[in-house]
Amino acid sequence: MERMGMVIGIRPEKIAEYKELHANVWPEILKKISECNITNYSIFLNEPENLLFGYWEYAGDDFAADAARMAADPKTRQWWDICMPCQL
Repeated sequence: MERMGMVIGIRPEKIAEYKELHANVWPEILKKISECNITNYSIFLNEPENLLFGYWEYAGDDFAADAARMAADPKTRQWWDICMPCQL
C-alpha cells in the first residue's frame, strides 16, 4: 500500500457548491475509485487559504494504468466536468 496526496486550490465562490457535491458523491464514482485500487480517499479544506488536500491509499501495482482507467471512464469524466470548474 502506498500513501498519496495532492493539494489543489479552490475558488472561494465555489466552496459551498464543492462541499455539496462531495457530500453526495455519485455511487458510480465511489465504485470506480475502489475498482482502481484506491482506498481511504479523503479531501480536506484548509481555509482561509482555500486549499484542498486530498489523501488516499493506493493498493494496486500500476498507479498510472489505474489513473488512466479512471480518466477513461465516462461517468468519472462527467463528474470531473462538474467539479473541476470549482478548482484553481
